Amino acid sequence: MKRKKQSFGRKKSKTINGLSDKIIAILRKDHSKPYNYKQIAAKLDVDDANSRNQIIKVLKELQGSKEIQEIDRGKYILTPNQNYYTGRVDIAGRGQGYIIVDELEDDILVKNKNLNKALNGDTVEVYVYKRKKGGKSEGEITNIIERKKTEFVGTINIQDRFAFVEMNDHKMYTDIFVHKSNINGAQQGERVLVEIIDWPEKADSPNGNVIKSLGMPGEHNTEIHSILAQYGLPYEFPAEVEEYANKIDTKIHASEIAKRRDMRKDLTFTIDPKDAKDFDDALSFTELENGNYEVGIHIADVSHYLKEGTILDDEAFERATSVYLVDRVVPMLPEILSNGACSLRPHEEKYTFSAVFEMNNKAEVVKEWFGRTVTYSDARFAYEEAQLIIENNHPDDIRDGAKLNTTITSEISITDKQYEVEKPIAKAILEMDRLAKILRKQRMKDGAISFDKVEVKFILDKEANPEGVYFKESKDANKLIEEFMLLANRSVAAYIGKQNPKKTFVYRVHDEPDDEKIAALENLIKQFGYKMDTRDKKSTSQSLNKLLSDVVGKKEQNLIDTLAIRSMSKAVYTTNNIGHYGLAFDYYSHFTSPIRRYPDVMVHRLLQRYLDKKDSAKEDTFEENCKHCTDMEILASKAERESIKYMQIKYMKDHQDEEFVGVISGVTEWGIYVEIVSNKCEGMVRIQDMQDDSYEFIKEDFAVVGRKNHIKFTLGDEVIVKVKNADLVRKHLDFTMLGPKA
Repeated sequence: MKRKKQSFGRKKSKTINGLSDKIIAILRKDHSKPYNYKQIAAKLDVDDANSRNQIIKVLKELQGSKEIQEIDRGKYILTPNQNYYTGRVDIAGRGQGYIIVDELEDDILVKNKNLNKALNGDTVEVYVYKRKKGGKSEGEITNIIERKKTEFVGTINIQDRFAFVEMNDHKMYTDIFVHKSNINGAQQGERVLVEIIDWPEKADSPNGNVIKSLGMPGEHNTEIHSILAQYGLPYEFPAEVEEYANKIDTKIHASEIAKRRDMRKDLTFTIDPKDAKDFDDALSFTELENGNYEVGIHIADVSHYLKEGTILDDEAFERATSVYLVDRVVPMLPEILSNGACSLRPHEEKYTFSAVFEMNNKAEVVKEWFGRTVTYSDARFAYEEAQLIIENNHPDDIRDGAKLNTTITSEISITDKQYEVEKPIAKAILEMDRLAKILRKQRMKDGAISFDKVEVKFILDKEANPEGVYFKESKDANKLIEEFMLLANRSVAAYIGKQNPKKTFVYRVHDEPDDEKIAALENLIKQFGYKMDTRDKKSTSQSLNKLLSDVVGKKEQNLIDTLAIRSMSKAVYTTNNIGHYGLAFDYYSHFTSPIRRYPDVMVHRLLQRYLDKKDSAKEDTFEENCKHCTDMEILASKAERESIKYMQIKYMKDHQDEEFVGVISGVTEWGIYVEIVSNKCEGMVRIQDMQDDSYEFIKEDFAVVGRKNHIKFTLGDEVIVKVKNADLVRKHLDFTMLGPKA
């Protein structure tokens, strides 16, 4: 009789599917750390003998195929190759991202499943798979080197035992889980600032802690504070910083004056926006006996009060710049300095840092001097006031009060007692305007690009509601100030930059435009009938100037101005001077606004260091500081743009029943972007909302075309639109298309 085999209930051995790929993924994620079979088993969450034997077998196979190597007994790492790069994450739509790597021409696509908890802006290590022929490079993030930020703005949704903060930023692809004990008093539906505290390996969302509540979405202060918080920009000073600033001695002392060049008797004045609260630059003007002019550019001596190593200096450096939102300024320095001691107010003595030039009648600099001074401002002009003098007078006409009396309007309010002061100042303004025009003409001849983009400004009521819109134009008075500030900035940079041996200095540089961006601009402007000559650097700049001049007053001006600016490289702060392409300067720095820009403070300190004949400063430290200042400038610029966008939507919300003429500023497969001519507000007409026909996107024509009626909407066309939805919370403006402008 045949004996049956006994069964003792042994389970059939389970095979680990895709084990090779799983082991490779573990070794790739931390490719510098060696793993043995036990550590890999733990990562795979298996602990039986059969699974461990499979791991040992596959490890040997991978070693045999040279995909991994044994660096110590039983310890393996991925075979080193050139497929690892360090780059910055840029999250796109649908949660996937691109890694921007400086040394690679193309960005690396990373799908959502391979982001491995990396967030927008993070510095990461990425492994790039072998590229398929003709395809885009694709990779997987293996290590998060540095988080760009850990604080985010969102709306809190409170449940019984926990809460989720839903993100406002479309680039933040995950909500943040908050335990009930960490909501910090936030109420359901409030906008909050939340900090990521950890992100467990197997959790879909990170854990967070609510730092503060910002208010209910849609309320004005909530939205403005949310914009600042989103970019990590503070809107108040810490109490200890305010206390320190308030104790600073801001008096003018004879002992300090004795160390400076005394220029209090030189005719000095300021020209600023009419609503300016701080005046960080002043001009002085003196006619010399030899027929030349002495022109002084006097800048608030912020570094006299802002001492290195203090909590005030630390705070100013962290902020790096003042932030100019639509309804407020978030200053770099406390008010006692920005609006007080460092503000060159009329009829007050102030400590200044000056660039003084002897210039001949042709605006050529004959002699220059840099150093600390004390000055007295004789008068304060708004741009509008200076402009009236420029437009209505001539230097030879200003002999008595008659000419001034007929041209100065009531908004300027000059009394008879002031004429003896105002006459020489008016004459100085006219002569400096003439010199400024010569300087500007020479800059344009040298290849500078004239970006006089129209600025949109809002007229606000007491509650910061927009009552109207106006456009800020750059006129002769603005350009007068601009040219002399440029002269000071350029001359200070050249003075240090030409020294031998080389000295560490903070430059403001602007690289030449990218060829691809210029080609894209050329392609776009063809839609409006314009063309460019881009054979070389000079012809490109001349063509850009002609283009910017040709579009002035045209319906497409704002669009083309914006596109031209976007085609340019971004100006940055650095110790490595490459010149400034846009200004056509070989040397350029920022010297003239230390109240609102920390790089200018660094420039003042370095300039004084070298005037005192001291050794060169440490380059690495200043390069790192430059990078921080550039980064903060970018964040401030984004916040400023977002506040303008918010105010535009708020303005349009009150005009929902009106029809507007707009210019098509962009065309995509999902919608048509339209910019309103009268106020520059931009919104979108969704293709799906255009029910009169089925519209097809024609990419090469920048157009959408109706399949039945053949109506074509293309870039630059004038159309009539109406507000469909003005969403203050999501900051979206949607239009209804009423048709082409007749």
